[in-house]
Amino acid sequence: MTTTAPLGAEARTDPPEVRAGGRRRAVLRRLRLTPGSGFVFVLPFLLLFGLFMVWPIAQGLWMSFTDTSLALRDTSFVGFDNYTEALGDPDVWSSLGNTLFFTVVSSVPLVLVPLAMALLVHSGLAGQWAWRLAFFAPYLLPVTVVTLIWTWLYQPELGFGNQLLDTLGMEPVGWLSDESVAMWSVAALTVWWTVGFNFLLYLAALQSLPSTFDEAAALDGAGAWRRLWSITLPQLRRTTALVAMLQILASLKVFDQIYILTKGGPDGSTRPVLEYVYDVGFTGYRLGYASAISYLFFALVIVVSLVQLRLFRQED
Repeated sequence: MTTTAPLGAEARTDPPEVRAGGRRRAVLRRLRLTPGSGFVFVLPFLLLFGLFMVWPIAQGLWMSFTDTSLALRDTSFVGFDNYTEALGDPDVWSSLGNTLFFTVVSSVPLVLVPLAMALLVHSGLAGQWAWRLAFFAPYLLPVTVVTLIWTWLYQPELGFGNQLLDTLGMEPVGWLSDESVAMWSVAALTVWWTVGFNFLLYLAALQSLPSTFDEAAALDGAGAWRRLWSITLPQLRRTTALVAMLQILASLKVFDQIYILTKGGPDGSTRPVLEYVYDVGFTGYRLGYASAISYLFFALVIVVSLVQLRLFRQED
């Protein structure tokens, strides 16, 4: 026996998800925001950004045009005198040269070494979890621990470096006391410490690559090296560009490990420009002059970043 709904009555036959969608839209209509109310949500971020980023940048820029000093209470406007002095300061140029040299000798291995490490792990090497842990673990260490470890490795009499050279019948090396070796020693420390981050970037990129091209090349008879050079590495071009850009910017801003390990010595051979800014501002008390040097260096970093972006866009 069948029954029919009364005339004029409509049965509620909508599925549950349709009814739920209708209730959701009704709630959203009741909570509809007025124009401009989104500003309330970003206001906390804007306040923090302005307090801890915009205001210090503006204050430092103004300070670079004054003779502000920790030793003097009075401050006067000096215009571009600080910038003129910085451009003619040989210590600025020598520290900038040290920074650029460190950037070159550290950035090149920090692009190539993690790539080799990622390819090794991605190839299906046994015990991958152990390799990944070993490659990435140093990156988790704080800079003070890293420099303490390498200070002992570079110790002239008992350090592992000179002990190894003695075993090989070679003369000991002043890893941190020889001007021609000290910066290379700092670069080796930096590579060991930070290679894990770039390794993860490359490994993630390798795991996201489609396997169809590699399999097709293998079926056509291409060997492992041919597939690596012709298929894998070209697909990693964007990742390599990203790693190179991040690494160059990070190396230009080097300060911590050099300051703790060598204090810029011997004879200023490892002093980067940021350490010279620190020495001028907080040892020489010339905050205005130190600010001018920092903004000149900031302009250099901006130029390098724009050049890199331009090159990467042309390559794309």
